Amino acid sequence: MKVLPCGAEAVLAQFDSLDEALAFDAALAAGPVPGVLECVPAARTVLVCFDPSVIGADFLAAQLRRVSTRPPAVRRAAAPAPVEIPVRYDGPDLDLVAAHLGWLREEVVARHTGSVWRVGFVGFSPGFAYLVGTADLAVPRRAEPRLAVPAGSVALAGEYCGIYPRVSPGGWQLIGSTDATVWEPSRSEPALLTPGLSVRFVAVGS
Repeated sequence: MKVLPCGAEAVLAQFDSLDEALAFDAALAAGPVPGVLECVPAARTVLVCFDPSVIGADFLAAQLRRVSTRPPAVRRAAAPAPVEIPVRYDGPDLDLVAAHLGWLREEVVARHTGSVWRVGFVGFSPGFAYLVGTADLAVPRRAEPRLAVPAGSVALAGEYCGIYPRVSPGGWQLIGSTDATVWEPSRSEPALLTPGLSVRFVAVGS
């Protein structure tokens, strides 16, 4: 792990993989360091925001290195049930994804619904969660991004799956659509999907 300065009130913990970053984030949540205000996980980093009146950056870096050597965090409470997302597998890129992977479209749907996905991190736009799973559905981005991807589009790119919270440009492969509202500012928790949650997709009719 590398710890890099990020302004006067944050440091960036850098890792070699998403799994390492998520494990570190979980370990830090299980045993908080005094003075740490917020942690923001990403693909291979965790941004750690702190109160400099409570802890200095150098001492914080030393504490974070100790956290990184802790054994995997053991959850004391039962993990919440996966969030179920109903999906119509009507995406315009579904056949292209199937052809790229060498499967029938039904196999793509079966693998997508058969995997329990995990929210790795959130980015790109409010409520856009990057989901990782074990479905072997890695596909490249589109050669030409769309200027307007419909809200609720369920998409794949690289190792990730995502749901577009609102109409926006995007280069991911669209395999379906959902009526689930993944971002609603008026809710007490605006984002439906937050880091660490599990997600299961459920196929529904049109």
